Amino acid sequence: MICPDDDRPRLLLDVMLGKLATYLRMCGYDAAYALDRGVEDDDAVLDLAASESRVLLTRDRQLASRATESVLLAERDVEDQLRELHSGGFTLSLENGPKFCGRCNGRVDPVGDTGAVDADEPPPDYVPADTPLWQCRECGQYFWRGSHWDDVEARLNEL
Repeated sequence: MICPDDDRPRLLLDVMLGKLATYLRMCGYDAAYALDRGVEDDDAVLDLAASESRVLLTRDRQLASRATESVLLAERDVEDQLRELHSGGFTLSLENGPKFCGRCNGRVDPVGDTGAVDADEPPPDYVPADTPLWQCRECGQYFWRGSHWDDVEARLNEL
């Protein structure tokens, strides 16, 4: 259940943990979100976790007990959930650039002279010149280290 190029587990977050999925993706986790896959029913969530060899993250005690591998979270607030995961041994820090799309969990690639992505449309005009960019292979979303990245990094440093 480990990412092929990393020692981090591949995750599936149930329908109650969408905001947490975004944070985990920013921390370099392959973090699929059940609703992004159109999956809501408990049996379908369990089937998806098993078929993709993912650790299930959930707040549902019964669902967690039925999963092959799961992490049961008690907290409702995303920052408290991050603290729970951090206390449980999850690495929660930002790297130099994203690996997974915060929107869809697709892989991201650098854009530009050394980048692998041919952009169908140019990046947004409000991105400062010479800013390293990444683009999602799946949905085309652009990413860069801006003020949002700094805010998330500060929150994670407080855990």
